[in-house]
Order: sequence, then C-alpha cells, then structure tokens
Amino acid sequence: MFLIDIGAFCNDTKELLTFVGWIITIFKIAIPLIIIIYGMIDFGKAVVAEKDDDIKKSAKTLLRRAIAGIIIFFVPAIVLWIFGQVTDYSSSAGSFDTCRKCLLNPSDC
Repeated sequence: MFLIDIGAFCNDTKELLTFVGWIITIFKIAIPLIIIIYGMIDFGKAVVAEKDDDIKKSAKTLLRRAIAGIIIFFVPAIVLWIFGQVTDYSSSAGSFDTCRKCLLNPSDC
C-alpha cells in the first residue's frame, strides 16, 4: 500500500502543475471561441444558401456548439469548486491549496 503525502507531491510538481494550468487556461478560452466561430460560419453558409432545411439544421448545430463552448468554459470553475469542497473537509487543506492554485490560477502559483 502506497501512502502519498499530498503536500510534498504538490510542492514537488509545482512547475508541471503550473504548465498544465496554463494549458487549461488557453483551452478554456480558445476552444469555446473556435466552436462558436465555426458554428457561426456554418450558419452563415446556410443563410446565404437560402435553404430552410439547411438553416434549421445549422441553427441546431450552432446551438449545440454554443452549449458545448459554455460547458467547456465552466469546467475549470466546477473543478475549482470541487477542490474547494475537498479543502474545506480535508485535514490537509494547505496541501490541496498549492495544487488548486497551480492548476486553476497559474499566474498566482
């Protein structure tokens, strides 16, 4: 049975966690924008083609992509909330704080 000291793990891997945090931040911004831009382009093509079926299909696709973009944007906030709940009820609250800061706010790490 392996026992891992979370505090030591977070401090030892601080640079890696910060790098992963920057990647998460970039994805959090770029992916929703890309999804919404592609949806708008598809919708614009359907409107220019003036086919009602294509417009309805593109509107549904745009709505699904917008919802996916919003969900992707809020995933880090949900993870932050989960880390907050773990830290509130954990005896090693300080050790999770370093991991949380590095992953979700890499500029503060």
